[in-house]
Amino acid sequence: MTLRLGDTVPNFTQASSEGEINFYDWAGDSWVVLFSHPKDYTPVCTTELGAVARLKSEFDKRGVKTIALSVDDVDSHMGWIKDIEETQNVTLNYPILADGDRKVSDIYDMIHPNSLNNLTIRTVFVIDPEKKLRLSITYPASTGRNFNEILRVIDSLQLTDNYSVATPVDWKDGDDCVIVPSITDPAELAEKFPKGYTPIKPYLRMTPQPNK
Repeated sequence: MTLRLGDTVPNFTQASSEGEINFYDWAGDSWVVLFSHPKDYTPVCTTELGAVARLKSEFDKRGVKTIALSVDDVDSHMGWIKDIEETQNVTLNYPILADGDRKVSDIYDMIHPNSLNNLTIRTVFVIDPEKKLRLSITYPASTGRNFNEILRVIDSLQLTDNYSVATPVDWKDGDDCVIVPSITDPAELAEKFPKGYTPIKPYLRMTPQPNK
């Protein structure tokens, strides 16, 4: 199946490096970053898994759980985890799904045969507490992901879910935001944006980040 933004992601039960996981139960009311890897013992993935482990405190601050996926089995994962911890100087602090039967890969459309025959591509899914897909990014196997960018997008999603703003190009937490064009009433603008705003064009109005 093809997952699109706003879709409810499918549930699954699958083995992992931390035991059997029912995805919905495991996720609970947290945000989730689910990211896939072509296979175990691959160099780029090894660096990525280490980077996510080092960023745990940043994900925790945002109420985000992380979970990886590879098509190899649990025994293979356990051996690979030792390599990750040794080479990346981390303790792996999140599960790796063992998707040997490609069940999760298929329902999340992670198999792109013209890219990698029968292996998962390098995909990231950001899923909100309502189990809605909020972001998907697909990378080629040769390119490692930037997880600081994933954190930046989560900051934007969590901000814009609660305030009538959008985030402009290269925005990062603390920067000015864009007021959504649908708000035009002066009284509503004054109520929602007590710090004021700068009109650049009628449709482009900048305001300090509302929750800072």
